[in-house]
Amino acid sequence: MDGVPRVPEQGGRAKSAALRFAVLGPVRAWRGEEPLPAGSPQQRALLAVLLLREGRTATAAELIDALWGDEPPAQALATVRTYASRLRKTLGPEILVSEAGGYAIRLSGGGGTLDVTVAQELASDAEKARSAGDLCHARDVLRRALDLWEGEPLANMPGPSADTQRARLEEFRLQLLESCLDMDLEQGCHAEAVSELTALTAAHPLRERLRELLMLALYRSGRQAEALAVYADTRRLLADELGVDPRAGLKELQQRILQADPGLAEPSAPAAEPATAPVRPHQLPATVTDFTGRLSFVNELSDVLAAASSDTGRVMAVSALAGIGGVGKTTLAVHVAHQARAAFPDGQLYVDLQGAGARSAEPQTVLGAFLRALGTADSAIPDSLEERSALYRSVLDGRRVLVLLDNARDAAQVRPLLPGTEGCAALVTSRVRMVDLAGAHLIDLDVMSPEEALQLFTRIVGRERVESEREAALDVVAACGFLPLAIRIAASRLSARRTWTVSVLAAKLGDERRRLDELQAGDLAVKATFELGYGQLEPAQARAFRLLGLADGPDISLAAAAAVIDLPVEATEDLLESLVDTSLLESAAPGRYRYHDLVRLYARACAERDEQPTSLRAGALSRLLDFYLATTAGVYAIDRPGDRLVDHLETTQYPGLTFADRHQAQDWLYAEAVSTLACVRQSTGPDTLPRAVDLLWAACDLAESGANSKEYETIAAAARSAARETGAIRAEARALTTLAFVNHITGRFDPADQAAARALELALAADDPLTSCWSSNILGVIALYQNRHEDGEAHLTRAIENFRACEDRPGEASALCNLSRIHLATGRTESAVALAQQGTDMYDDMDHALKGANGRYALGLALTESGRLSEAVDRLEEALEVFRDSRQRLWEGMTLFRLAEADLAARKPAQAAANAELALTVLRGIGGDWRRANVLTVLGRALSGIGQSGRAQVCWHEALDVFESLDAPESSEVRALLNPLAVA
Repeated sequence: MDGVPRVPEQGGRAKSAALRFAVLGPVRAWRGEEPLPAGSPQQRALLAVLLLREGRTATAAELIDALWGDEPPAQALATVRTYASRLRKTLGPEILVSEAGGYAIRLSGGGGTLDVTVAQELASDAEKARSAGDLCHARDVLRRALDLWEGEPLANMPGPSADTQRARLEEFRLQLLESCLDMDLEQGCHAEAVSELTALTAAHPLRERLRELLMLALYRSGRQAEALAVYADTRRLLADELGVDPRAGLKELQQRILQADPGLAEPSAPAAEPATAPVRPHQLPATVTDFTGRLSFVNELSDVLAAASSDTGRVMAVSALAGIGGVGKTTLAVHVAHQARAAFPDGQLYVDLQGAGARSAEPQTVLGAFLRALGTADSAIPDSLEERSALYRSVLDGRRVLVLLDNARDAAQVRPLLPGTEGCAALVTSRVRMVDLAGAHLIDLDVMSPEEALQLFTRIVGRERVESEREAALDVVAACGFLPLAIRIAASRLSARRTWTVSVLAAKLGDERRRLDELQAGDLAVKATFELGYGQLEPAQARAFRLLGLADGPDISLAAAAAVIDLPVEATEDLLESLVDTSLLESAAPGRYRYHDLVRLYARACAERDEQPTSLRAGALSRLLDFYLATTAGVYAIDRPGDRLVDHLETTQYPGLTFADRHQAQDWLYAEAVSTLACVRQSTGPDTLPRAVDLLWAACDLAESGANSKEYETIAAAARSAARETGAIRAEARALTTLAFVNHITGRFDPADQAAARALELALAADDPLTSCWSSNILGVIALYQNRHEDGEAHLTRAIENFRACEDRPGEASALCNLSRIHLATGRTESAVALAQQGTDMYDDMDHALKGANGRYALGLALTESGRLSEAVDRLEEALEVFRDSRQRLWEGMTLFRLAEADLAARKPAQAAANAELALTVLRGIGGDWRRANVLTVLGRALSGIGQSGRAQVCWHEALDVFESLDAPESSEVRALLNPLAVA
């Protein structure tokens, strides 16, 4: 039943007919799901008094005093008896009992439940869980307890007892909140907690524990100046209101913040889900069952790791294995790491740094993946390499974690990824000897000895086959140059061919042996080994192996691979799984495949040699580009029904995937983001560039994701350069449109304006009407941000006309909403509301949920300015729900910012501060400095409104620094906030 608080059942037993009582809000009672009449306010007050005595008897005199205090009515006793009689009829005589001239409500023994009692039991359970170290569960239980409050306790209840109990229950709620927030901070959720603590300190300004938690949350969020400002605000408030100083704990925290006490660093990463156990990653690849030899190296590495993990370990251990490709560095490192797992109970991290490839992994990207694996929320991961590395070391502090950094390029790539704390250790493999990696224990791994090589070969092939042809087996391992990877591939081929003898294999290696003699070092020895495996493939396998190696990207999905080799998905899967069996391809995950970087280079060499004419190779990459473009266009069409962009994209010959709904489509787009952008990056030839640019445009959501924004921008710039060099005017115009879009998102308005202006020129020259529309639209938005309102109106008016000519109603709606903001900025509030409403209605007519949210965003701004604040908040909250559901982080953050502005206009500064804090959290890493400075300005206004003027000043100073660096006109507004007397 609506409005009935769901008190958690105890013991898992259904109590459909049990009595339930609530006092943490209006006083109410139910039998099962049926509400019971509780009578007049004073009769409900009597019920509340009896319930809160927890089964103890209240005398008539005590009840009279509780209901009326010093001024009872003449018939007070008779009235109490009447109320009690009515309640007894409703509840039953076994529940409301009379004894010793008084009354009691007995709920023990299954007579019913009271929400306060349930909250107390949950609080006790949470404390037990916290004592046991299960913070996630404790936090979840406390939140369930807090959910039992439904507004003011004993709402509208008369009498002195109700006032006393109301204060007690509110104090109980605040204690639970403080405990819950304290655990939030213990788990590293400081950024998320700032918003709630800001609102709570506004509501309870004299509660020092909340101020203390806010200071700690701000400090851990990197906002030291604001944290110190909270202390200054608190000291001033306590002196003015109570004539006292802050308590000792608050003073001590201030000093520790001033000293940047390392003990204040967050104790762990934020939990990915509140109800889950602490994250302990176990990312090590599987060790090989036939690991052979290397005993001295195993012992040496194991001793180093044991010293690092011991209680007496004082430094982090780093061991770096170096050697040529295929010598077994990874196999040895993984084997040793598995043996040492027990010594590192908090987890093991693994990454292939792809140092041997043309595009090695960026430390910044790797750190993001490591932080997520350790439980850090996306919103808590900072943007820069230095901040990520610092947070990574903080998260690992106090933990025992082993980090395996495989296939490193050089020491510079490795340094940011080292844990840096005692109890942790790092194993590094690389083809170069890292003499410049300070403190590393260096090991040079050479080829196997003849005895070890033969032992490895025997374990794979079988003792019976080898012992009968021992000399031939020695010839085989010698022909492989005693390289473990070469031996493993050769032995696997022989093991899979039961009709072959070892002598047959040795004879087949004759030519390879000569090649190895000629190419004695480095990758060429590995290439000879790969040539052996490649030579054993069936024709269809060999073709798939060659063609898949052409595609950039860390891995490839089954559907994309099917496009490359031009076969049905089922046949493609059979081929790829057979290649996995040969060890020439790896299964990255179900339905995804990848090459070792050296194998990829070899596969490409095979393609250049064996895929003739070159049109066969070009055709494979063209099909892959078609697949990504067709699929991404489908995602775009689902997200933006009626948008004409999909009709103006380059045509494709190879089909893409289809999706059942918007969420499935978005899941694909973000899962394939890296591979999609890699396809654009390598498709810069004259035949593929137009489709590649269109793919980039259709995948524009990736520019706003935060995770892929920088890569998107880099590739857009490269595509523009390629188009300009080849004279592809239409492609250059579209590439410039994407550049303008991404610069607009990041708040770099001058480059955005220049790119959009040039895009418009080229689009007109190339007779590309849709690009003309969108470049005009972007020019209008940029002009708005730069306060060039006349220019902006001209651009947007032209965009509206052009969109209409193209019959692109979503584009027209977008330009109308943007024009609404120009009208708003120039004081035409009524027409601004009308334009935004017109655009929103157009989106709704097309059932356009995502862009409809953009319309509601614009409408919310106009309604706020017109003073229709309730309507504005409704529209903005509708938009916020869609943006969150669609993973549009930029617009989610900006909508929270606009809600904060509406809250300020409604004189709700505490709510405004909470929404502004949430906006800052969501916009971390996206949106650019200009947007962040605007949010800080509004946050400062909100903080000033709740008496936290010190924090407000810090926010305004930070905003002013940004605006001045950008030479933005908002500087004058912030200066006025900082020094109103000087401006006056």
